[in-house]
Amino acid sequence: MEIRGVQSVEYNVAQYCFPSNNLSCLREVRTRSETAIMYIFFSALSGCTVFLNLLVIISISHFKQLHTPTNLLILSLAVADFVVGLIVMPIESIRMIENCWYFGVIFCSLFPFIVYIVVSASLGNLVFISIDRFIAVNDPLRYNSKVTMRKTMFCIFLSWFCSIVYAVILLYDHLCNPVVHSSCVGQCTVVSDYAVAMTDLIVTFLSPCMAMISLYVRIFHTARKQIKLITAAASNVCELHSKAMVAKKSEHKAAKTLGVVVLMYLICWIPYYICILTMSTISTSSLTLNIFSWFMYINSCINPVIYAFFYPWFKTSAQHIVSLKILDTSSSFKNLFPENS
Repeated sequence: MEIRGVQSVEYNVAQYCFPSNNLSCLREVRTRSETAIMYIFFSALSGCTVFLNLLVIISISHFKQLHTPTNLLILSLAVADFVVGLIVMPIESIRMIENCWYFGVIFCSLFPFIVYIVVSASLGNLVFISIDRFIAVNDPLRYNSKVTMRKTMFCIFLSWFCSIVYAVILLYDHLCNPVVHSSCVGQCTVVSDYAVAMTDLIVTFLSPCMAMISLYVRIFHTARKQIKLITAAASNVCELHSKAMVAKKSEHKAAKTLGVVVLMYLICWIPYYICILTMSTISTSSLTLNIFSWFMYINSCINPVIYAFFYPWFKTSAQHIVSLKILDTSSSFKNLFPENS
């Protein structure tokens, strides 16, 4: 009975992030079992995000058949999601569990900068993916001339470059003085006023999302019309139109798959921005904001799962990667679409 009493007293004693520093912040007091469960959960989520996105990155980079403009955009999106799983998730989980910042002042200034870059780049990639699918479905005959690898690489560069510039503008004060809003040692907080938050909401969320939704509404409207026309004409020239129909269905399936990616992105992001709308001052120390931020981070793990369900090539390439068959010098030329051969 005495041992139990001592344990309960220990959990109620205030603990500090840096016990040797008199200016240290208070550390969150949890039981060992609670801490262990939280670390296991967040570690598993982070590991899963890294592993799945690494499969996408290796697949598209290794297999020659996957070197297409659309897959190049998916690769860029996977890189952003990979960084979220490798850097953002582990650090955010430690900060959320311990309520302490153990990574120093320099990384305190850089970490929000990294988060803003990968988040903005993800959204930029999704916008370009929407444009790519819109051209593929609405103007298929001129798609190859309009959408080239060089143009796609420029769009990816533009997306990342604009994300970096935007992050510098938005976080300039924090980059110069990262501890200005810290009340004690062991705290890393970014504070934005309502006007900045609304600007961010419009620039990085509402405008791109409205554009994506508009594009996908037009894509699916066009897809319906095209399928009806192909079905009506198929009875006259069966073989020719059956091939055309297979090609069209492939394009429509790709548009549908990437439409699901965009939809899940919106579902994961909307709670975060609803939370921002209810706050007069936006601070990363807010528990509610941190919880909704995790919805955005989890989205980085969902995207590869969507590819696994909808793309047969992802399953095939993942099997070759896991089984180390890609070590074969000729594996990069493997046909991942045997049904189209």
